[in-house]
Amino acid sequence: MTPVPAAGLSEVGTAFCLAMILLVPLAALGLCLMNTGLGRSRSAAHTMLTALCITATAALVYFFCGFSWQGAAGRAAHVFTVAGKPWNWIAAEPMFFRGLPLDGSGSDSGASLAALLQMFSVGLAALIPLGAGTDRWRMAPACVSSALMAGLSYPLFAHWAWGGGWLAQLGLHYGLGRGYVDAGGAGCIQVAGGLAALSIAWILGPRRGKYAASGMAAAIPGHHTVFVLLSCFLALMGWFGLNASGAMLFAGAAPGEVVLIAVNTMLSAGLATLAAALITRARFGRPDASLCANGWVGGLVASSAGCVFMPPAVAALTGLVAGALVTLSVEWIDLYLAVDDPGGSISVHAVAGVWGLLALGMFGRIPAGRVLNGVGSGAGDSGQWLAQLVGVATLFGCVLPLTYSLNWLLNRFLPQRVSAEGEWQGMDLTELGAGAYPEFVIHREDFIQR
Repeated sequence: MTPVPAAGLSEVGTAFCLAMILLVPLAALGLCLMNTGLGRSRSAAHTMLTALCITATAALVYFFCGFSWQGAAGRAAHVFTVAGKPWNWIAAEPMFFRGLPLDGSGSDSGASLAALLQMFSVGLAALIPLGAGTDRWRMAPACVSSALMAGLSYPLFAHWAWGGGWLAQLGLHYGLGRGYVDAGGAGCIQVAGGLAALSIAWILGPRRGKYAASGMAAAIPGHHTVFVLLSCFLALMGWFGLNASGAMLFAGAAPGEVVLIAVNTMLSAGLATLAAALITRARFGRPDASLCANGWVGGLVASSAGCVFMPPAVAALTGLVAGALVTLSVEWIDLYLAVDDPGGSISVHAVAGVWGLLALGMFGRIPAGRVLNGVGSGAGDSGQWLAQLVGVATLFGCVLPLTYSLNWLLNRFLPQRVSAEGEWQGMDLTELGAGAYPEFVIHREDFIQR
C-alpha cells in the first residue's frame, strides 16, 4: 500500500496550527533556563549563549539538508523491498526547502507547516544534551554536534516515524496496530535528545570533583533555583504548542481536540511534579526543588506521545508514573552508573519519553479511520504496544549508536571537553572572557549584622 498524500489544512486550521507552532520556542527557552540554573554560576552566560548558537545551527542545517532526509508523508522518498514489503527508509527532497511551498496554503500546507515545526523541534532536541554537558562542554563542538543531529540522526528517525517511513507503516504492512505513533515527539524529539545527552555525558566524563576515588558522588547544586522553577511555566506553554501542532500534523487531530491535548498536558505535568515532591519528601524529609522541576518536565515529555489519544485520567496516571521514574532514575544514573548529568536530561527526556511511548501503546485509544503520519489507519489497536516497542528498540539500537559514533569521531578531531584549568575558572571566563554576574556576591551568615 502506498502512503496517503499529505493533507492540506483549512485556512482556520492552518492559522491555528501556525499559532501553536509559534509557541514551541517557549519550550526551548524553558530548557535553556533550567540548564543554566542547574549549572554553576560561573558557566551561566556560556550555557545561554551556547543554547542560542545550538538553536541557530540546528535550524540552519535542517534547512540545508535535514528536511531533504526527513521529508513529509506522500512526498518523494527512497523505498526498497524486503520479503515483498516496501521499506520507506529516507526522503528524497531537494535541499534548501526547494519545491516546498511556504505559504501554508493549498494541498501541501501540512508539509510546509511540518517543516516549520521541525526547524523548532530539531533545535529543541539539540538543546537537551546541553543539560548533560553543563560546566564542561565547549561551545564550538556543541554547535558541530547539533549540526550532526540536525543533518543526520534526527531527520532519519523523524522520517521513519513522521515522514511516512517504515515505522509509521508497521500497521499497514505487518498488522502492528496503527504503526508507530508519536503525536507530539516523545520519541523523535525527547528520547532522541535524551540519548544524545547520554552520549555526550559518556564522552565528556564527569565534572572534576563529582566522584571521589571511592566512587561516592558529591552533590554539586545548581546556582539559581528561581531560573529552574520559572523554566517550568515557560516549558508548559511551549509544550501546549508542541503537542497541539504535532497532533494536528502527524496524528490527524482537529483544532477542537486541542482542548483535550491541553488538559492532558497539564495533568501529566502536574501529577509528575506532585509525585516527585512526595518521593523527595519521603526520602529526604522535604521536597527537592530541582527534582520537582525535573519531574514537571518529565511529565510534559511523557504526555507528548499520546496527548490526543488518552482520556484525562490516563494522562494523569502517565504523568504520575513519569514523575516517579524521573525522580528515581536521576539518583540511579548518578550513583550507580556514575554518569554526571547536571540537568537530569537523560532521565527527564529519555526515560520519561520511553515511558510515554509505551503508555500510548498500553492505554491509548486511537479512533478508527484516523490517518496517522500520512499512511492510513492500519489494522486497529491490536499490537499497538508492539509497534511502540519496535520504535523504542530502534531508538536504542540505531539512533543511540549512530549519535554516539558521530560524537566520538567529532571528539577525535575537535575535543569537546574544556581543559581542567578552564573548568576551574568557569566556562564564562574561559570561552567568553567575562562572567554572567560581574557584581554577584554570595553573602554568608558570618557577615550579616544581627
